[in-house]
Amino acid sequence: MRLRRITDVLIFVLSIVAALAFWEAISRTGVISEKDLPAMSTTFSELWDLMQTGTFWHALLQTARGWALGLGVAAALAIPIGIVLGSSDFAARAFRVPIEFLRPIPSAALIPVLFLTLGTTLQSEIFLAAFGAFWPLLIQTIYGVRDVDPVALDTARSFGVSTFEGLYRIKLPSAVPYIATGMRISSGVALILAFTAELFMGNPGLGQKVNVAQAFGLENQLYAYALATGFLGLAIHVVSTAAERRALRWHPSQRAVTA
Repeated sequence: MRLRRITDVLIFVLSIVAALAFWEAISRTGVISEKDLPAMSTTFSELWDLMQTGTFWHALLQTARGWALGLGVAAALAIPIGIVLGSSDFAARAFRVPIEFLRPIPSAALIPVLFLTLGTTLQSEIFLAAFGAFWPLLIQTIYGVRDVDPVALDTARSFGVSTFEGLYRIKLPSAVPYIATGMRISSGVALILAFTAELFMGNPGLGQKVNVAQAFGLENQLYAYALATGFLGLAIHVVSTAAERRALRWHPSQRAVTA
């Protein structure tokens, strides 16, 4: 098992090294002009220089704030609604059409509406991030509540367990892995849409910095800020995955991963 973990780490590191080397090669050899795609070393050097400034960290924190608030709003709405819809066949049928109508709407299509209503404010960024993150979490919660062992429910009924008690003793523990997966998926969606709001609406953050760099032809800064956004997304993924494993260490799927 220890050998397997070492192998996984080596594969992860080597894949990153190979991707960075490929980036450097296609830029340095002129396959893609350095004006269009600065070399990897140039971009990392620019990113390092930006990291020495307070402006960079302020923009990073603004993007992280929009992501966190958007994800928080989505979770506060999607999880309770998902529990209700997953527990009631009548409610699920009643809201099926509105959900299937709203869920496919691209979040970016709401940007003109937000321009006219909320303007280029933090509220518009939060709304956009929350709207996109809401749907994966809602669907995961619904399926999680519904995916309960019928034998467990029948046993609970035979012992006279009430509907409410069965919900928090049987259905919710069964739904937790689904909700955790939904949170991990929605966290990535929320970051993408927070960045999109900054990029197209001019809200302060990394997206706005990318937009300004592109407008002034500062390619090195443009790719450096885009790289910073990627690192932020990677950090969110690592933290959310670790939190999911810790919270679900009792679950068979996580025991299999750590065994």
